[in-house]
Amino acid sequence: MSQSSFSMPSDAEAPALAFLGDDFTGSTDAMQALAVQGAPTLLFLRTPDARALAAARGRYAAIGLAGVSRSQGPAWMDAHLPAAYAALAASGAPLVHYKVCSTFDSSPALGSIGRAIELGRAAFPSPVPRATPVIVGAPALRRYTAFGHLYASGGERVWRIDRHPTMAAHPVTPMAEADLLRHLAAQTTLRGGLFDFTEATRPDARARHARAMADHEILLMDVLDEATLASAGRLLWQAACAQPGHPLFCVGSSGVEYGLIAAWRETGGLARPGAPPPGRASRVQAIAAVSGSCSPVTAAQITQAGQDGFACLRVAPETLLDDVAASGAALGARMLAALSGGRSVLAYTAQGPDDPAITQFRSVLRARGLDEADALARVGQALGIALRAAAQGAGLQRVAVAGGDTSGQVMQAMGISALRLHAAFAPGVPLCEACEPRDGAPGLQVALKGGQMGGEGFFGDVRAGMPRVAG
Repeated sequence: MSQSSFSMPSDAEAPALAFLGDDFTGSTDAMQALAVQGAPTLLFLRTPDARALAAARGRYAAIGLAGVSRSQGPAWMDAHLPAAYAALAASGAPLVHYKVCSTFDSSPALGSIGRAIELGRAAFPSPVPRATPVIVGAPALRRYTAFGHLYASGGERVWRIDRHPTMAAHPVTPMAEADLLRHLAAQTTLRGGLFDFTEATRPDARARHARAMADHEILLMDVLDEATLASAGRLLWQAACAQPGHPLFCVGSSGVEYGLIAAWRETGGLARPGAPPPGRASRVQAIAAVSGSCSPVTAAQITQAGQDGFACLRVAPETLLDDVAASGAALGARMLAALSGGRSVLAYTAQGPDDPAITQFRSVLRARGLDEADALARVGQALGIALRAAAQGAGLQRVAVAGGDTSGQVMQAMGISALRLHAAFAPGVPLCEACEPRDGAPGLQVALKGGQMGGEGFFGDVRAGMPRVAG
């Protein structure tokens, strides 16, 4: 590939991009951003071996690996991220992306983006000084960065992230700092710099960007609108192609993918905007869904699901801890009973951040001396066992999961090894299909959503195959 061109890979070519998502819903978000615009993408749900990578070679413009590092500490990252990075390196892609949430919520103790950058820089060394680019703004998701500060939508307006009604009060990783370089400085000692939006569209942007890349170890790139997004993607791709054999490691939201798409389209390597998505979703009679999300957005979606005729089953999460297999099977039987009556079903562990069930769950954990992260993982596994039993028992074609961490745990429990895009459903919430990377055979359709994603009618919309139109 030249420094400015892009073309779809031939049978012998490596993918253009390999990414590691820090949670499952963020990974499917990145997959959708690419695939819907003509860059076929395969998302592995477990670390691919050499055979799986070889089978994907030449068939996909990008490959991804869905991870769970957003909910893990630095010691876990030290133990697990090097192997994940090594698998992405083996793909031969010139650009490797550690994909994080567009709200950038993280802390030194949990989901440390700084530690992920340190490990990524060690895994992808450069023979010359070269920063790790960081791109967080994604206008399609109503996420913006200006002079290094992050802004995100909440309801009808856009908030600075440290004043966002949800993210400023996040129960696990509250965002108290909007200046992303200051936020990262609490997680790493790497030198950070800013390439702000006033520089992005200057005639000498490429030369200025190259100097900034050489002068820093982390380079945050503003994305404020479509023009700065396209500029960021162009500069990122040029930097990736500048050192053949030495993949460029970058970090960011799906703004990375949106920016690359804009850059690749400039060279004529992709279909024109508005090209049809890789499939159309039809309405199904019923779906099964599970939710481990505490978000107020998901809370409203649960209420709407009940109004849309779903059987909504409240599940006390502490009842799923002792025997995951048995408790998951029991919940699956409850869900199957609801489905047998012709209704869609949704099992959920909490409805909003103020649900007393959360306080009760934490009280149980304290009384029993249990680690919260381990306990939540067990809850997610039980929900996955239940969802698999319900889907198989009712012969369902489509399921849904709410919650970023929950989605990862559920998919692992269901034994799904890879996903690809079935249809573009809504920004950040694709409708995927399970597949085996070697044969590509389609399977169960899966909609995974983060807590903040999707419209109020999300669950009913998944059943219908398309978001409803307000009005």
